[in-house]
Amino acid sequence: MDKRVVIVTGAGQGIGAAVAKKYGEIGYITIVTDLDGEKAKETSSHILKNGGEAIGLTCDVRKEEDIIEIVQYAEMHYGQIDIVINNAGLSQFRSPYELTLEQWDDIQQTNVRGVFLLSREAAKVMKKKKKGSIVNIASTRAEMSEPNSEAYAASKGAIVALTHALAASLQEDGIQVNALSPGWIHTGKRDELRKIDHEQHFSNRVGTPDDIARACVFLTNEDNIFINGENITIDGGMTKKMIYEH
Repeated sequence: MDKRVVIVTGAGQGIGAAVAKKYGEIGYITIVTDLDGEKAKETSSHILKNGGEAIGLTCDVRKEEDIIEIVQYAEMHYGQIDIVINNAGLSQFRSPYELTLEQWDDIQQTNVRGVFLLSREAAKVMKKKKKGSIVNIASTRAEMSEPNSEAYAASKGAIVALTHALAASLQEDGIQVNALSPGWIHTGKRDELRKIDHEQHFSNRVGTPDDIARACVFLTNEDNIFINGENITIDGGMTKKMIYEH
């Protein structure tokens, strides 16, 4: 095949949708997955209407059988998987005094188990051609926290660690694994934001889903294979900002 195949999870809206659309725009066969199958189809329809090639599929990344089915679909229909963007995620901000075990487990299973399962299954296909690229969407909350974010922060920290572990384990099969840690990425209307929201960033603006989409395309470009096992922060400089009360 002349075209490359990418799987994007959680691509029904927000960052995932922007990533999927960007790959479709530059000519990739894009497998769009989301827990909400209708939203996945909306994203894939957008790609198709703009001249790309895409399919929208329902996938619960917590379920091994769903992941296996998606990977089998990709290999059966296209014969290859070149790129995986592990974007699907769940957040819930609740006091650690009130966070239930079920809520904790749901976040870990969605955010961490899903990344591992799809990486494992897709790598089995990638290794046949001795090349492939995986990008895991982590968060700046892997390094810094707000109150009541324990479950989410723990899951994103696990993704960063899983990223460099996978890079080490998959190196002999030519598979590159990196992570991106977005900061404040606004997925709504820009006029919802205040002036101070933008000005508090070194870059003088709040991030957009397209910022993450462009970074995914950069990392998965075959010319950039020397970037491996990394976690790259994309936050307009916020995690480098020294903040004091004056």
